[in-house]
Amino acid sequence: MQTFWVCALALQELAGPAAESGESATDVISLVAQTGLVEQAVLVLLVLFSIVSWGIVLYKAWAFRKADSDTRQFLDVFRRSSKFSEVQAVCRSLGDSPLVGLFQAGYTELNTQLRGLQAGDKPAAGAARPTLKSLEALDRALLRASGTELAKLEQRVGFLATTASISPFIGLFGTVWGIMTAFQAIGAVGSSNLAVVAPGIAAALIATAAGLFAAIPAVYFYNHFTHKVRSFASAMEDFSLEFLNISERNFT
Repeated sequence: MQTFWVCALALQELAGPAAESGESATDVISLVAQTGLVEQAVLVLLVLFSIVSWGIVLYKAWAFRKADSDTRQFLDVFRRSSKFSEVQAVCRSLGDSPLVGLFQAGYTELNTQLRGLQAGDKPAAGAARPTLKSLEALDRALLRASGTELAKLEQRVGFLATTASISPFIGLFGTVWGIMTAFQAIGAVGSSNLAVVAPGIAAALIATAAGLFAAIPAVYFYNHFTHKVRSFASAMEDFSLEFLNISERNFT
């Protein structure tokens, strides 16, 4: 509590002369210029974390929106088509949907087991009805594809969690270092006048603010994207069951 009291008095001391002289003593740029190399290195690191995080946020928001759109179109085609080969024909144009990867894995496994008869096509008149050799093998193929698609969806999202967890501590380190420097200035000057130490303490607090600035959006969007990934995982599980049901009805 004593530390926060000193910091508050420091900011108040800065605000007073600034109001009287008309100079912006609390301007962020001027405060950063007063910091040492360690604090500036901390700020640069936090700015990099923030820039990369926002880049990931914008990219993943666009990617998930495209995946949502392609998934809706793919399911519409899948449920209207009478043959898997018809669905396969549109997969290239809807490749951003994770369900496309599942379908192609299942379609490949079906074709492999049915030996030449295209999956979903009806056998010729008089020919033996094609049957799957192993429904469990088809299920495993879908599970492997599901894992691959989930890994793609989760790609780069983990960096947001790293930013959210580490940025506040980096900022706190910069603040602690800056306050240590400010108290060293008190000893060097031999005076505890806040006019002497207030700029250093105020500049030190910028590191904590920068850490929170990087961490807070990262926490929000990490939770948001994690929820989206779970939604896609649920959709993939439902699609796998639907694909297995169709295969079991027609090829067993």
